[in-house]
Amino acid sequence: MRESKTDKQTRAKEIFIRLESIYKGAKCALHFTSAWELMVATILSAQCTDKRVNIVTPILFKRYPTVNDFAKAEKEKLQEYIHSTGFFRNKAKNIIGAANTVVDNFGGKVPDTMEKLVTIPGIARKSANVILYVWYGKNEGVVVDTHVKRLSNRLGLTKKENPVKIERDLMKLYPRKQWGKLSYYMVDHGRAICKAPTPKCADCKLKDICPSSGRYL
Repeated sequence: MRESKTDKQTRAKEIFIRLESIYKGAKCALHFTSAWELMVATILSAQCTDKRVNIVTPILFKRYPTVNDFAKAEKEKLQEYIHSTGFFRNKAKNIIGAANTVVDNFGGKVPDTMEKLVTIPGIARKSANVILYVWYGKNEGVVVDTHVKRLSNRLGLTKKENPVKIERDLMKLYPRKQWGKLSYYMVDHGRAICKAPTPKCADCKLKDICPSSGRYL
């Protein structure tokens, strides 16, 4: 039997309530002291663990203390510092490009709007959502990473595979004030319980309202 829109909204609300009871206070795991450092860390986190990024960034930010230092960086040298995060050539190119864009177009200050952020090399909607919520406290969307994508599908909140389409579905189900929190609750639940490829359904507080739980128990 197909779930009605009202039933899905009710279940979505209950999912948020339960996740918040477990993960209240969940936040971005990346380490940073400025909007620019957050931007660099976010670029480095693509296809890389936050733990690895946090190992790399202290040395990186000591070598390049300001956005202007990154703008003047030699690409080959920067690649050496970020090599262990993977895809280091493209990341180095994006970081230097981002630094120059921030300096040239935004006076050295990371912008606080989606429209401006997505004009910066290496910053697509997901990364922009991270910066807007974590640094500026703005709920402009839902950060859809691999954990959020996996949980959204398993929990029956969407059938989409494209992150932008998943984000749209989640934004329809949840009020704006919950968008940022939802992302980090899902990330923490994905890391702790709803793992890939095999989730710990027996230990999950959502198993009675999750349409996928029976597949793994």
